[in-house]
Amino acid sequence: MRDEIRVLLVDDQELVRYGLRLMLDARPGLVVVGEAGDGAEAIDAVARLQPDVVLMDVRMPGVGGIEATRRITELRPDARVLVLTTYDLDDHAFGALSAGASGFLLKDARPDDLVAAIRAVHAGDAVVSPRITARLIEVAAPHLGAHRPGDGRAPDADAALGELTPREREIFLLIGRGATNGEIAASLFLSESTVKANVGRVLSKLHLRNRVEAVIRAYELGVVG
Repeated sequence: MRDEIRVLLVDDQELVRYGLRLMLDARPGLVVVGEAGDGAEAIDAVARLQPDVVLMDVRMPGVGGIEATRRITELRPDARVLVLTTYDLDDHAFGALSAGASGFLLKDARPDDLVAAIRAVHAGDAVVSPRITARLIEVAAPHLGAHRPGDGRAPDADAALGELTPREREIFLLIGRGATNGEIAASLFLSESTVKANVGRVLSKLHLRNRVEAVIRAYELGVVG
């Protein structure tokens, strides 16, 4: 098993890629294995370089970040795509959600936050911080047919939640609140390996691809909001 997390940088600005490479290569446990200037290059680089995490810009000429994310997650379902987005979190960024992105990071994030986000998505967590969760739901929910708080429980809520055990419902609630595996483990006095196994079952039973979708699903069902 590799000790280092292999990162692919995708951004149409060479200076941005250069800065990210310098910063990430200086961090223990991370190695930048390649760069791409647009989505088409990114798709090819993923096939050749087998990165663990793809740091993906959204707005690029030619094949953009959303389409590249879709193709990459089809090509390599185990690859994690961390989408770089603006402060406003526009509609285009949320297209990456249905394309299989594992999380969203604001472009003005601190270097330590970027490193933590890369490690989090590599470990199977979603990067949906409390700072952006409300905006995520506000923009993404209409496109996903989401239920709005105050309207009562979604019609299929009881049926969906009935698929989960009591423990899995507790974990689903915490996922919906944006908690990481470590935070869930501490809250419920469980090991992280136990939490990870339960998270996998929750995603499988609710037919969700990743934890970002789980946040939206929790909102849809009125579990959080």
